[in-house]
Amino acid sequence: MKVAAIQMVSGTQWPANLLRARALMRQAAGEGVELVVLPEYFCLLGARDTDKLAIQEPPGAGPIQTFLAESARELGLWVVGGTLPLSAMPQEAGARVYNSTLVYSPQGDCVARYNKIHLFRFDNGRESYDESRALLSGSQPVTFDLPSRDGHRWRLGLSVCYDLRFPELYRSYARAGAELLLAPSAFTHTTGQAHWDLLLRSRAVENLAFVLAAAQGGLHENGRRTWGHSMLVDPWGRVLAEQAEGEAVVVAELDAALLLQCRLQLPALEHRVL
Repeated sequence: MKVAAIQMVSGTQWPANLLRARALMRQAAGEGVELVVLPEYFCLLGARDTDKLAIQEPPGAGPIQTFLAESARELGLWVVGGTLPLSAMPQEAGARVYNSTLVYSPQGDCVARYNKIHLFRFDNGRESYDESRALLSGSQPVTFDLPSRDGHRWRLGLSVCYDLRFPELYRSYARAGAELLLAPSAFTHTTGQAHWDLLLRSRAVENLAFVLAAAQGGLHENGRRTWGHSMLVDPWGRVLAEQAEGEAVVVAELDAALLLQCRLQLPALEHRVL
């Protein structure tokens, strides 16, 4: 199955970001891709963390969700909508939202939702981030099945960015039979330079699964710099495709036979003790 990680350098105006996302997804569809993954915050990287509150949508309604559904249907793609801000129930919302990944089938139906579980906090004296100021934490791992054109039914596990530092989430996906792990992200340049490649390849090797990571990559309108390096990693830890910075459609192919071969040759998933 041919898949694509969409790399973006999203700005502070959500309509413009959607236009760029649509153009990149159209390019992917033209290359025969079945599944596209948009990056975290594809719809908005605002001047302030709280800017996302202004564009929050209730689950099931809103221009960003309509955009994702229509793009999937019109382009005939499985679309993983990076992340967008979804409103919480009134009693738990306050001034915070969920950072949610939504998955749409080629019919335009929303088939899965994952709320980012682990919220990023970092302060090295020069850069400071605390997602909990604007976000609520999710609590449930989420998988979904994707029947590909080649007849294989892929099971996918959903995660977002900072989740990559918590291997227990991905181990739960391995136990659930996941073969492809998705990680839409907006890694900072500082942390990405240090750990991005290492984390993605580790999650692939320890779970004998493909990992597809769509990233923000470049210098943004708000002054923030993200690491980029969107990539697909195979179950043996090999990087099959990668883009360092800038907008890109990073296309690679999943091979179900290779996945099976790796798991048969090294049955580590069957050797778990703890």
